[in-house]
Amino acid sequence: ADYLDNGNNKMAIQQADKLLKKHKDLHCAKVLKAIGLQRTGKQDEAYALAQEVAALEPTDDNSLQALTILYREMHRPELVTKLYEAAVKKVPNSEEYHSHLFMAYARVGEYKKMQQAGMALYKIVPKNPYYFWSVMSLIMQSISAQDENLSKTMFLPLAERMVEKMVKEDKIEAEAEVELYYMILERLEKYKEALDVVRGKLGEKLTSELQSRENKCMAMYKKLRRWPECNALSRRLLLKNSDDWQFYITYFDSVFQLIDESWTPPAEEEHSLEGEVHCSVEQAVEFIEERITEESKSSRPLRGPYLAKLELIRRLRHRGCNDEYKLGDPEELMFQYFKKFGDKPCCFTDLKVFVDLLPPSQYSKFIQQLLEVIPLSAAAENEVALPGDIKALQQHLCVVQLSRLLGIYHAMDKKEKLTVVRELMFRYRHGLEFGKSCLKTELQFSDYYCLLAVHLLLDLWLEGEEAAVWQCLTLLEEGLAHSPSNAQFKLLLIRIYCRLGAFEPVAELYSSLDAKHIQHDTIGYLLTRYAESLGHYAAASQSCNFALRFFHSNQKDTSEYIIQAYKYGAFEKIPEFIAFRNRLNSSLHFAQVRTERMLLDLLLEANISTSLEESIKSMSLSPEEDDIPWKDLRDNRDLTVLFSWDPKDRDISEEHRKLSLEEETLWLRIRSLTLRLVSGLPTLSHTIQPKNSEKTAENGVSSRIDTIRSLLQQLEAAVDSGKKFLEQKIQYPVLGPPPTRMAGFFSNGSCQCQTSLFYLVSDIYELDTNGLEDSAEIQERIGNSFKSLVERLTDLFNKCKGDLIEVRDGTLKTHPNLLENLVFFVETISIALWVSSYCDSVLRPFKSNLQKKKKKKKESSVAMPPVFIHFLDYVTELQTLTSNVIDHIKGLEIILSALKLEELSLKDTLLLQEEKKFTKTVQGKVQSSYHHSVQEIGELLKKRLDTIKKLKI
Repeated sequence: ADYLDNGNNKMAIQQADKLLKKHKDLHCAKVLKAIGLQRTGKQDEAYALAQEVAALEPTDDNSLQALTILYREMHRPELVTKLYEAAVKKVPNSEEYHSHLFMAYARVGEYKKMQQAGMALYKIVPKNPYYFWSVMSLIMQSISAQDENLSKTMFLPLAERMVEKMVKEDKIEAEAEVELYYMILERLEKYKEALDVVRGKLGEKLTSELQSRENKCMAMYKKLRRWPECNALSRRLLLKNSDDWQFYITYFDSVFQLIDESWTPPAEEEHSLEGEVHCSVEQAVEFIEERITEESKSSRPLRGPYLAKLELIRRLRHRGCNDEYKLGDPEELMFQYFKKFGDKPCCFTDLKVFVDLLPPSQYSKFIQQLLEVIPLSAAAENEVALPGDIKALQQHLCVVQLSRLLGIYHAMDKKEKLTVVRELMFRYRHGLEFGKSCLKTELQFSDYYCLLAVHLLLDLWLEGEEAAVWQCLTLLEEGLAHSPSNAQFKLLLIRIYCRLGAFEPVAELYSSLDAKHIQHDTIGYLLTRYAESLGHYAAASQSCNFALRFFHSNQKDTSEYIIQAYKYGAFEKIPEFIAFRNRLNSSLHFAQVRTERMLLDLLLEANISTSLEESIKSMSLSPEEDDIPWKDLRDNRDLTVLFSWDPKDRDISEEHRKLSLEEETLWLRIRSLTLRLVSGLPTLSHTIQPKNSEKTAENGVSSRIDTIRSLLQQLEAAVDSGKKFLEQKIQYPVLGPPPTRMAGFFSNGSCQCQTSLFYLVSDIYELDTNGLEDSAEIQERIGNSFKSLVERLTDLFNKCKGDLIEVRDGTLKTHPNLLENLVFFVETISIALWVSSYCDSVLRPFKSNLQKKKKKKKESSVAMPPVFIHFLDYVTELQTLTSNVIDHIKGLEIILSALKLEELSLKDTLLLQEEKKFTKTVQGKVQSSYHHSVQEIGELLKKRLDTIKKLKI
């Protein structure tokens, strides 16, 4: 066991063998040996050994624990349940084994058996937690039930009765048990009863969370639409803490609900269960003013009351009535707010919500007004007035961010924008003085100046100023040098390098972000969208593996969380964990990565049909199966991970999100169908019975071609939907969701090539079943297909020609679309080869039959059927074309190596001396990345060329 703990698996196996020589029936030693075998990659031997022990139904703790560990490592949790079922039968009164059995069921989500196991435990040892484990398992059955009716009429009422029994017998002990009761009533929509539980004696047990009772009461009041109680409770809580924003929202919601219902307080008794109720705007205004007066006496400044006043103005304006309540002018209130909180980084995000209260004509005046109250001192050699301390710097940054948000920078012309960029960078470099003592992991106070300058340059780039994008990269690399932990710099660099077609620097940047856990799903798309499409196959493989490792381990991890939640009675967390697991299993990104990873593996590994067949087998791929949950796909991407200060009309909208999801789903459907069609190729080339035999259908081969034909129809439909989608010509914001590869796939001709290749498969299958004798028409059709395929592939190659990087007017211009086209060419030629090798497997037997006939008839020549000649011509042309592409790529490599970046006369108007060294770095990275892409693409094509040379019937 010690050897296993230290990772010395071989020694562990040797020690176990020694022990087993002396005591050959020592179960535990066998299992420990199996663990060693499992960890050294001998899974089959390990499994056989484990089953040998399991068959004896051991009841000693050591063997059971060791087997549990082994099964977990094998990802076979269902075997643990069998193990403990047997143990419990032999030792029926063991509390320990029963609870292990319960947890084993929890790992595999067998809720009904969990319920039974919980009750069995309670009978042996009547402890409350065991009883409530059983109750919780009923709730889980109700959550997982397909039929909602069943859940409401059977599982939940049964759970409710079980808890009521304990309540009547006065056996409720812990807070978790009350939580569980509340959860059942809430799911049964018995809000009134749930409220009584929380407000009653049982509710006194709800103590672990701050305001746990109040929050639950509030939720029930809202469900019951009891606005007087909502209002009184939120009012009371705000008197306690006037900085709690959620209660302001409830307070305002309830006031306006009561006004709309013309509610009046009863004359005699209490206003509500929770005390006094405000039901008019006057009372609300007075209440907020009082909070502000109170705040002025508080020891630390509170933002809540001031923001609440702006929120009230916004709501009143929305209802078309503001002036009569004399709440003040929003512009003045925001100005006062800035004077009070402008030196806090949150000031900008607070005010951002309320800027639409300002009339556009006042924007410039408002910004000017803010600038006037910031203490700036003019620097002698430069006319830019600079802040003297961090507070003034934060205030100034807040104003700059607001200027961007109000669209003031967007309205400037090119010259003005460049002046602002220079000023912002001057301020950025000056601000670095305040951060000299910052640790490497801390951000510099002036980082946002640099980011805002880059945003302005991106505007210029989109307006056609090519040099601006290099300036962006230069400034970001400079920023990163001073602030190596700034994630925003890294994310923006990732997006811009990818836009320019350079993936190499991105891999390193992404790994330095140190993305954790769920981020592989939310921001992983930044990596997986570009790696393969820019020709970095090895990096693409790696990034897919990263993501997949996270998704697969999520299954296992979530089971562990659920078990912990049972152990500690955190029942309300269990449905959250289940929802989390489902959210990840139906993640769009998960489905994309699975599909692309398999296509990529086939591209990299499968050279000839035999290895295509092996690869498909090892991935357990089958054309009939579709494992993507199309109806439930969830877009978990975080599209706002990059900071943006753009006005609403330029920012990412809900509409953009919807369109992006639609586009991603369409592209995923095309990719998934392509993968399934490729996986169907090896199934066709197995022995085929002669035409008249009745065995064909039984053999399943004819049904296999039907599968392929049906997939092909689906692919055609998906392609049509994709084309319709692209007709909308959607433009996402520059930092919004990246578009898919679909547009390139259609415009460069890969799509037509790939579809016609799959149609060719269908024709060759027909030739195979009908024989050569009376198939002149099919042979001609196949011949024409070969011809047009070569034309299409040549066309696709022509779209790859051109310089990847060119120097124009002293600046670099990259052409990432040429790179993407080359990658599509490699993929299409690979599919062409897999289809050709299927042709080859069909035509070979025909050829040997012809040769036998020739021998029998002793004729010197038998006429070759036309299809052979067509095929040979086609293979020869494929070979020539691939050789040409390889030569073209060699040419690209030479050009890229010879590109002398030093000679670029970068426009000095834009660059300072210190920026020049970063510009050099940036251009070097882009050049090196393109060089790397071209090399990887070339290597892969050489492998393809070797394969083509073997295709001579």
